Amino acid sequence: MEKTSGRIDVDYVASLARIELTEDEKRSLAADMEKIVAYVDLLAAKDVSEIEPTAHALPISNVWRQDLAGQPFDRELMLRTAPDKIGGELIKVPQVILGEEES
Repeated sequence: MEKTSGRIDVDYVASLARIELTEDEKRSLAADMEKIVAYVDLLAAKDVSEIEPTAHALPISNVWRQDLAGQPFDRELMLRTAPDKIGGELIKVPQVILGEEES
């Protein structure tokens, strides 16, 4: 962001965003942007050398069920109930990638 004498150039920012602002909107936006920059400056002054970097603010864990081994489906039954087969050994599904030929 371009700053001039400690103030944010709202006209420049608006031109980058390709938006038109009224004079009231410019004054309001300038005040808001200056508060944001002041807050970022305040954060930048804090010593964070002892803080471990994190990817998320809160711990994240999967909520999926545990993957347990079980009995597989009967291959012959699955092939018998399939609507269409390839070579009698594979279940044929609708084509999803155009241009791929059946092998």
